[in-house]
Amino acid sequence: MRGHLRRAATAIAATALTLSTMALANPATAAVEQPGTPPTTRLLYTPPPNPAALDQIRDLVGARQYKDAARLTALVATPQAVWFDSQTPEEAETQVRDVVKKAARAHALPVLALYNIPGRDCSNYSAGGAANTAEYKAWIDAVARGIGARDALVVLEPDALALLPSDCGQDDAEGTKTAARYTEVNYAVDTLEPLRGTRVYLDTGHPNWHAVSSIVPRLLKGGVHHASGFYTNASNYQTDDANSWYGKLISSCIAYVDGGGDAADCPHQSAPRAETQSWLDAHVQVPAERMTHFVTDSSRNGRGPWTPPAGKYTDAQDWCNPPDRGAGARPTLRTGDPLQDARLWIKTPGESDGLCLRGTEGPQDPERGTVDPAAGQWFPQQALELARYANPPLL
Repeated sequence: MRGHLRRAATAIAATALTLSTMALANPATAAVEQPGTPPTTRLLYTPPPNPAALDQIRDLVGARQYKDAARLTALVATPQAVWFDSQTPEEAETQVRDVVKKAARAHALPVLALYNIPGRDCSNYSAGGAANTAEYKAWIDAVARGIGARDALVVLEPDALALLPSDCGQDDAEGTKTAARYTEVNYAVDTLEPLRGTRVYLDTGHPNWHAVSSIVPRLLKGGVHHASGFYTNASNYQTDDANSWYGKLISSCIAYVDGGGDAADCPHQSAPRAETQSWLDAHVQVPAERMTHFVTDSSRNGRGPWTPPAGKYTDAQDWCNPPDRGAGARPTLRTGDPLQDARLWIKTPGESDGLCLRGTEGPQDPERGTVDPAAGQWFPQQALELARYANPPLL
Protein backbone atom coordinates (compact mmCIF):
# COMPACT_ATOMS: atom_id res chain seq x y z
CA MET A 1 0.00 0.00 0.00
CA ARG A 2 2.80 2.42 0.89
CA GLY A 3 4.47 1.71 -2.45
CA HIS A 4 1.25 2.50 -4.27
CA LEU A 5 0.88 5.81 -2.45
CA ARG A 6 4.52 6.72 -3.11
CA ARG A 7 4.10 6.02 -6.84
CA ALA A 8 0.91 8.11 -6.95
CA ALA A 9 2.61 10.96 -5.12
CA THR A 10 5.59 10.83 -7.45
CA ALA A 11 3.30 10.93 -10.48
CA ILE A 12 1.43 13.96 -9.13
CA ALA A 13 4.68 15.73 -8.36
CA ALA A 14 5.99 15.08 -11.85
CA THR A 15 2.74 16.37 -13.33
CA ALA A 16 2.90 19.54 -11.23
CA LEU A 17 6.48 20.27 -12.22
CA THR A 18 5.86 19.51 -15.88
CA LEU A 19 2.76 21.70 -16.06
CA SER A 20 4.39 24.59 -14.24
CA THR A 21 7.35 24.41 -16.61
CA MET A 22 5.01 24.35 -19.63
CA ALA A 23 3.01 27.28 -18.28
CA LEU A 24 6.15 29.35 -17.78
CA ALA A 25 7.78 28.47 -21.10
CA ASN A 26 4.72 28.49 -23.35
CA PRO A 27 1.67 29.68 -21.42
CA ALA A 28 -0.74 29.69 -24.36
CA THR A 29 -0.49 25.87 -24.56
CA ALA A 30 -2.69 25.76 -21.46
CA ALA A 31 -5.50 27.72 -23.09
CA VAL A 32 -8.98 26.25 -23.33
CA GLU A 33 -10.14 25.23 -26.79
CA GLN A 34 -13.52 26.49 -27.91
CA PRO A 35 -14.75 24.42 -30.87
CA GLY A 36 -16.92 26.25 -33.35
CA THR A 37 -15.41 29.69 -32.84
CA PRO A 38 -13.42 31.50 -35.54
CA PRO A 39 -9.93 30.05 -36.15
CA THR A 40 -8.15 33.10 -34.74
CA THR A 41 -10.03 32.92 -31.42
CA ARG A 42 -10.36 29.19 -30.76
CA LEU A 43 -8.33 29.55 -27.57
CA LEU A 44 -8.41 31.89 -24.61
CA TYR A 45 -4.90 33.04 -23.82
CA THR A 46 -3.07 32.03 -20.65
CA PRO A 47 -0.38 34.52 -19.58
CA PRO A 48 2.86 33.49 -17.87
CA PRO A 49 2.25 32.67 -14.21
CA ASN A 50 3.26 35.01 -11.42
CA PRO A 51 6.82 33.96 -10.43
CA ALA A 52 5.64 33.86 -6.83
CA ALA A 53 3.10 31.21 -7.83
CA LEU A 54 5.83 29.04 -9.32
CA ASP A 55 7.89 29.46 -6.16
CA GLN A 56 4.89 28.33 -4.13
CA ILE A 57 4.40 25.28 -6.36
CA ARG A 58 8.07 24.31 -5.95
CA ASP A 59 7.78 24.75 -2.18
CA LEU A 60 4.72 22.50 -2.11
CA VAL A 61 6.53 19.84 -4.10
CA GLY A 62 9.52 20.16 -1.78
CA ALA A 63 7.20 19.64 1.19
CA ARG A 64 5.68 16.59 -0.59
CA GLN A 65 2.30 18.30 -0.79
CA TYR A 66 1.98 16.96 -4.31
CA LYS A 67 -1.76 17.22 -4.76
CA ASP A 68 -1.81 20.86 -3.68
CA ALA A 69 1.11 21.52 -6.03
CA ALA A 70 -0.84 19.99 -8.90
CA ARG A 71 -3.98 21.95 -8.00
CA LEU A 72 -2.11 25.24 -7.85
CA THR A 73 -0.40 24.43 -11.15
CA ALA A 74 -3.80 23.88 -12.74
CA LEU A 75 -5.00 27.20 -11.29
CA VAL A 76 -2.22 29.27 -12.83
CA ALA A 77 -2.34 27.30 -16.10
CA THR A 78 -5.97 28.33 -16.69
CA PRO A 79 -6.70 31.19 -19.14
CA GLN A 80 -7.01 34.52 -17.35
CA ALA A 81 -6.81 38.23 -18.01
CA VAL A 82 -3.61 40.24 -18.33
CA TRP A 83 -3.82 43.46 -16.30
CA PHE A 84 -2.38 46.81 -17.36
CA ASP A 85 -2.50 49.50 -14.72
CA SER A 86 0.55 51.66 -14.04
CA GLN A 87 2.73 51.55 -17.14
CA THR A 88 3.84 54.62 -19.01
CA PRO A 89 2.29 54.95 -22.46
CA GLU A 90 5.50 53.63 -24.00
CA GLU A 91 5.58 50.63 -21.64
CA ALA A 92 1.89 49.94 -22.16
CA GLU A 93 2.23 49.95 -25.93
CA THR A 94 5.20 47.58 -25.83
CA GLN A 95 3.68 45.20 -23.28
CA VAL A 96 0.26 45.08 -24.91
CA ARG A 97 1.85 44.41 -28.29
CA ASP A 98 3.87 41.57 -26.77
CA VAL A 99 0.75 39.92 -25.29
CA VAL A 100 -1.40 40.17 -28.41
CA LYS A 101 1.46 38.88 -30.57
CA LYS A 102 1.99 35.85 -28.34
CA ALA A 103 -1.74 35.18 -28.30
CA ALA A 104 -1.98 35.50 -32.08
CA ARG A 105 0.83 32.98 -32.57
CA ALA A 106 -1.15 30.53 -30.43
CA HIS A 107 -4.43 31.36 -32.24
CA ALA A 108 -5.70 32.55 -28.86
CA LEU A 109 -7.84 35.46 -27.71
CA PRO A 110 -6.15 37.55 -24.99
CA VAL A 111 -8.25 39.22 -22.32
CA LEU A 112 -6.82 42.63 -21.40
CA ALA A 113 -8.01 44.25 -18.17
CA LEU A 114 -7.29 47.99 -18.40
CA TYR A 115 -7.10 49.62 -14.98
CA ASN A 116 -5.62 53.10 -15.18
CA ILE A 117 -8.59 55.47 -14.92
CA PRO A 118 -7.85 58.66 -12.90
CA GLY A 119 -8.99 58.29 -9.28
CA ARG A 120 -9.52 54.56 -9.61
CA ASP A 121 -10.97 52.65 -6.67
CA CYS A 122 -11.81 56.01 -5.04
CA SER A 123 -8.18 56.12 -3.80
CA ASN A 124 -8.68 53.02 -1.66
CA TYR A 125 -6.65 49.76 -1.73
CA SER A 126 -6.09 49.88 -5.48
CA ALA A 127 -5.53 53.63 -5.66
CA GLY A 128 -3.62 55.04 -8.58
CA GLY A 129 -4.26 55.55 -12.24
CA ALA A 130 -3.49 58.32 -14.67
CA ALA A 131 -3.12 61.82 -13.25
CA ASN A 132 -5.76 63.44 -15.45
CA THR A 133 -7.92 62.98 -18.54
CA ALA A 134 -5.22 64.04 -21.00
CA GLU A 135 -2.76 61.57 -19.51
CA TYR A 136 -5.38 58.82 -19.62
CA LYS A 137 -6.21 59.50 -23.26
CA ALA A 138 -2.51 59.26 -24.15
CA TRP A 139 -2.34 55.94 -22.32
CA ILE A 140 -5.39 54.57 -24.14
CA ASP A 141 -3.90 55.68 -27.45
CA ALA A 142 -0.78 53.70 -26.59
CA VAL A 143 -2.84 50.60 -25.75
CA ALA A 144 -4.61 50.96 -29.08
CA ARG A 145 -1.30 51.10 -30.93
CA GLY A 146 -0.17 48.01 -29.05
CA ILE A 147 -3.26 46.04 -30.04
CA GLY A 148 -3.22 47.20 -33.64
CA ALA A 149 -5.15 44.86 -35.91
CA ARG A 150 -4.81 41.80 -33.67
CA ASP A 151 -7.60 40.20 -31.65
CA ALA A 152 -8.25 41.27 -28.06
CA LEU A 153 -11.12 41.27 -25.57
CA VAL A 154 -10.87 44.37 -23.38
CA VAL A 155 -12.36 44.51 -19.89
CA LEU A 156 -12.39 48.27 -19.50
CA GLU A 157 -11.66 49.79 -16.11
CA PRO A 158 -13.19 47.70 -13.31
CA ASP A 159 -15.23 49.90 -10.94
CA ALA A 160 -15.02 52.87 -13.30
CA LEU A 161 -18.81 53.10 -13.62
CA ALA A 162 -19.92 51.24 -10.49
CA LEU A 163 -17.74 53.47 -8.29
CA LEU A 164 -17.87 57.02 -9.64
CA PRO A 165 -16.06 59.89 -7.90
CA SER A 166 -19.49 61.17 -6.82
CA ASP A 167 -20.13 57.85 -5.03
CA CYS A 168 -17.31 58.31 -2.57
CA GLY A 169 -17.26 62.04 -1.87
CA GLN A 170 -14.32 62.80 -4.15
CA ASP A 171 -16.15 65.13 -6.51
CA ASP A 172 -16.83 68.85 -6.31
CA ALA A 173 -20.22 70.51 -6.26
CA GLU A 174 -20.23 70.78 -10.05
CA GLY A 175 -19.54 67.07 -10.55
CA THR A 176 -16.35 67.81 -12.50
CA LYS A 177 -14.57 64.54 -11.74
CA THR A 178 -17.61 62.41 -12.48
CA ALA A 179 -18.13 64.19 -15.79
CA ALA A 180 -14.45 63.58 -16.57
CA ARG A 181 -14.90 59.89 -15.73
CA TYR A 182 -17.59 59.55 -18.38
CA THR A 183 -15.42 61.43 -20.87
CA GLU A 184 -12.55 59.05 -20.20
CA VAL A 185 -14.64 55.89 -20.51
CA ASN A 186 -16.25 57.09 -23.74
CA TYR A 187 -12.86 58.00 -25.16
CA ALA A 188 -11.53 54.52 -24.42
CA VAL A 189 -14.56 52.89 -26.05
CA ASP A 190 -14.40 55.11 -29.12
CA THR A 191 -10.66 54.49 -29.50
CA LEU A 192 -10.51 50.73 -28.88
CA GLU A 193 -13.79 49.27 -30.13
CA PRO A 194 -13.22 50.34 -33.79
CA LEU A 195 -9.97 48.35 -33.92
CA ARG A 196 -10.38 45.43 -36.29
CA GLY A 197 -10.20 42.59 -33.78
CA THR A 198 -11.05 44.31 -30.48
CA ARG A 199 -14.15 43.89 -28.35
CA VAL A 200 -14.68 46.26 -25.41
CA TYR A 201 -16.89 45.56 -22.36
CA LEU A 202 -17.91 48.11 -19.69
CA ASP A 203 -18.12 47.82 -15.91
CA THR A 204 -21.29 47.03 -13.92
CA GLY A 205 -19.80 46.03 -10.56
CA HIS A 206 -21.61 42.87 -9.44
CA PRO A 207 -25.17 41.66 -8.72
CA ASN A 208 -24.99 42.46 -5.02
CA TRP A 209 -24.11 46.11 -5.61
CA HIS A 210 -26.08 48.33 -7.99
CA ALA A 211 -29.71 47.78 -8.86
CA VAL A 212 -30.36 47.24 -12.56
CA SER A 213 -32.15 50.59 -12.67
CA SER A 214 -29.06 52.27 -11.21
CA ILE A 215 -26.32 50.78 -13.37
CA VAL A 216 -28.11 50.98 -16.74
CA PRO A 217 -28.07 54.82 -16.94
CA ARG A 218 -24.34 54.71 -16.14
CA LEU A 219 -23.70 52.20 -18.91
CA LEU A 220 -25.64 54.29 -21.40
CA LYS A 221 -23.78 57.44 -20.39
CA GLY A 222 -20.51 55.50 -20.56
CA GLY A 223 -21.07 54.59 -24.22
CA VAL A 224 -22.20 50.97 -23.99
CA HIS A 225 -23.97 51.29 -27.36
CA HIS A 226 -20.57 51.87 -28.96
CA ALA A 227 -18.97 48.92 -27.15
CA SER A 228 -19.42 45.16 -27.51
CA GLY A 229 -21.23 45.05 -24.18
CA PHE A 230 -20.62 45.00 -20.44
CA TYR A 231 -19.14 42.70 -17.78
CA THR A 232 -20.14 41.81 -14.26
CA ASN A 233 -18.57 40.31 -11.11
CA ALA A 234 -14.98 41.35 -11.88
CA SER A 235 -12.87 40.35 -8.86
CA ASN A 236 -15.99 39.37 -6.91
CA TYR A 237 -17.62 36.15 -5.73
CA GLN A 238 -21.23 36.15 -6.94
CA THR A 239 -22.46 32.88 -8.42
CA ASP A 240 -22.69 32.14 -12.13
CA ASP A 241 -26.47 31.99 -11.83
CA ALA A 242 -26.65 35.42 -10.18
CA ASN A 243 -24.27 36.90 -12.75
CA SER A 244 -26.16 35.51 -15.74
CA TRP A 245 -29.50 36.72 -14.39
CA TYR A 246 -28.08 40.17 -13.62
CA GLY A 247 -26.62 40.35 -17.12
CA LYS A 248 -29.91 39.37 -18.69
CA LEU A 249 -31.80 42.00 -16.71
CA ILE A 250 -29.31 44.74 -17.54
CA SER A 251 -29.43 43.87 -21.23
CA SER A 252 -33.23 43.78 -21.13
CA CYS A 253 -33.39 47.11 -19.33
CA ILE A 254 -31.13 48.70 -21.95
CA ALA A 255 -33.47 47.41 -24.65
CA TYR A 256 -36.47 48.75 -22.70
CA VAL A 257 -34.88 52.21 -22.41
CA ASP A 258 -33.96 52.16 -26.10
CA GLY A 259 -37.64 51.58 -26.82
CA GLY A 260 -38.65 54.68 -24.87
CA GLY A 261 -38.98 53.18 -21.38
CA ASP A 262 -37.60 54.55 -18.12
CA ALA A 263 -34.76 52.63 -16.43
CA ALA A 264 -36.41 53.33 -13.09
CA ASP A 265 -39.16 50.89 -14.09
CA CYS A 266 -36.76 47.98 -14.69
CA PRO A 267 -37.08 45.15 -12.13
CA HIS A 268 -34.47 44.68 -9.43
CA GLN A 269 -32.27 41.59 -9.68
CA SER A 270 -33.50 40.37 -6.28
CA ALA A 271 -37.20 40.46 -7.23
CA PRO A 272 -38.98 37.10 -7.61
CA ARG A 273 -37.89 35.63 -10.92
CA ALA A 274 -41.31 34.49 -12.09
CA GLU A 275 -42.67 37.99 -11.55
CA THR A 276 -39.66 39.53 -13.27
CA GLN A 277 -39.93 37.17 -16.23
CA SER A 278 -43.55 38.25 -16.68
CA TRP A 279 -42.40 41.87 -16.80
CA LEU A 280 -39.75 41.00 -19.38
CA ASP A 281 -42.24 39.10 -21.51
CA ALA A 282 -44.55 42.10 -21.48
CA HIS A 283 -42.00 44.86 -22.08
CA VAL A 284 -38.98 43.47 -23.96
CA GLN A 285 -39.51 41.76 -27.32
CA VAL A 286 -36.06 42.31 -28.80
CA PRO A 287 -34.19 39.32 -30.29
CA ALA A 288 -30.94 38.39 -28.53
CA GLU A 289 -28.80 39.33 -31.53
CA ARG A 290 -29.99 42.93 -31.23
CA MET A 291 -29.54 43.19 -27.47
CA THR A 292 -26.45 44.26 -25.54
CA HIS A 293 -24.21 41.28 -24.69
CA PHE A 294 -22.09 40.66 -21.62
CA VAL A 295 -19.27 38.60 -20.11
CA THR A 296 -18.79 37.46 -16.50
CA ASP A 297 -15.93 36.70 -14.10
CA SER A 298 -15.88 33.22 -12.52
CA SER A 299 -12.28 33.28 -11.26
CA ARG A 300 -13.20 33.10 -7.55
CA ASN A 301 -16.89 32.27 -7.34
CA GLY A 302 -16.77 28.49 -7.03
CA ARG A 303 -18.21 28.61 -3.50
CA GLY A 304 -20.14 31.82 -3.95
CA PRO A 305 -19.83 34.89 -1.72
CA TRP A 306 -18.59 34.76 1.86
CA THR A 307 -21.09 35.28 4.68
CA PRO A 308 -19.27 37.04 7.54
CA PRO A 309 -19.98 35.94 11.13
CA ALA A 310 -23.00 37.86 12.38
CA GLY A 311 -22.10 40.89 14.49
CA LYS A 312 -18.37 40.19 14.50
CA TYR A 313 -17.16 43.11 12.40
CA THR A 314 -18.19 46.74 12.01
CA ASP A 315 -17.15 46.55 8.34
CA ALA A 316 -16.73 42.91 7.29
CA GLN A 317 -15.38 43.78 3.80
CA ASP A 318 -16.88 40.60 2.37
CA TRP A 319 -15.21 41.40 -0.98
CA CYS A 320 -11.70 41.58 0.48
CA ASN A 321 -9.74 38.31 0.61
CA PRO A 322 -12.66 36.35 2.08
CA PRO A 323 -11.62 33.00 3.54
CA ASP A 324 -12.21 29.55 2.07
CA ARG A 325 -13.37 30.62 -1.39
CA GLY A 326 -12.74 28.51 -4.48
CA ALA A 327 -12.01 29.10 -8.14
CA GLY A 328 -15.11 28.81 -10.31
CA ALA A 329 -16.09 27.36 -13.66
CA ARG A 330 -13.41 27.45 -16.34
CA PRO A 331 -13.30 30.26 -18.88
CA THR A 332 -15.13 29.65 -22.12
CA LEU A 333 -16.33 31.44 -25.24
CA ARG A 334 -19.28 29.06 -25.48
CA THR A 335 -21.65 29.78 -22.61
CA GLY A 336 -24.88 28.43 -24.11
CA ASP A 337 -26.50 31.81 -23.41
CA PRO A 338 -27.18 33.95 -26.51
CA LEU A 339 -26.52 37.13 -24.49
CA GLN A 340 -23.37 35.95 -22.69
CA ASP A 341 -20.33 36.13 -24.96
CA ALA A 342 -17.90 34.56 -22.49
CA ARG A 343 -17.21 33.39 -18.99
CA LEU A 344 -13.73 34.60 -18.05
CA TRP A 345 -11.23 34.63 -15.24
CA ILE A 346 -10.83 38.41 -15.05
CA LYS A 347 -9.30 38.65 -11.59
CA THR A 348 -5.97 36.84 -11.33
CA PRO A 349 -6.81 34.11 -8.79
CA GLY A 350 -4.22 34.15 -6.03
CA GLU A 351 -3.56 37.90 -6.06
CA SER A 352 -4.59 39.82 -2.95
CA ASP A 353 -7.44 42.32 -2.77
CA GLY A 354 -5.50 44.45 -0.30
CA LEU A 355 -4.88 44.98 3.41
CA CYS A 356 -8.20 43.78 4.79
CA LEU A 357 -8.84 45.10 8.32
CA ARG A 358 -12.63 44.55 8.55
CA GLY A 359 -13.20 47.61 10.70
CA THR A 360 -10.38 46.82 13.15
CA GLU A 361 -7.20 48.79 13.76
CA GLY A 362 -5.08 46.01 12.23
CA PRO A 363 -2.48 45.47 11.02
CA GLN A 364 -3.65 41.85 10.77
CA ASP A 365 -6.68 40.65 8.86
CA PRO A 366 -8.71 39.43 11.87
CA GLU A 367 -10.36 36.69 9.81
CA ARG A 368 -7.02 35.22 8.74
CA GLY A 369 -4.63 36.20 11.51
CA THR A 370 -2.13 37.51 8.95
CA VAL A 371 -1.16 40.82 7.41
CA ASP A 372 -2.62 40.47 3.92
CA PRO A 373 -0.40 41.44 0.98
CA ALA A 374 -1.06 44.70 -0.81
CA ALA A 375 -3.59 44.70 -3.62
CA GLY A 376 -2.29 42.82 -6.66
CA GLN A 377 0.46 40.97 -4.77
CA TRP A 378 0.55 37.16 -4.63
CA PHE A 379 -1.22 35.78 -1.56
CA PRO A 380 -0.12 32.14 -1.03
CA GLN A 381 -2.76 31.37 1.60
CA GLN A 382 -5.62 32.58 -0.54
CA ALA A 383 -4.18 31.01 -3.71
CA LEU A 384 -4.08 27.61 -2.05
CA GLU A 385 -7.66 27.99 -0.84
CA LEU A 386 -8.86 28.88 -4.33
CA ALA A 387 -7.07 25.82 -5.72
CA ARG A 388 -8.25 23.41 -3.00
CA TYR A 389 -11.88 24.52 -2.97
CA ALA A 390 -12.34 25.05 -6.70
CA ASN A 391 -15.79 24.15 -7.98
CA PRO A 392 -15.68 22.27 -10.28
CA PRO A 393 -12.44 20.75 -8.95
CA LEU A 394 -9.20 21.58 -10.75
CA LEU A 395 -8.08 17.94 -10.66
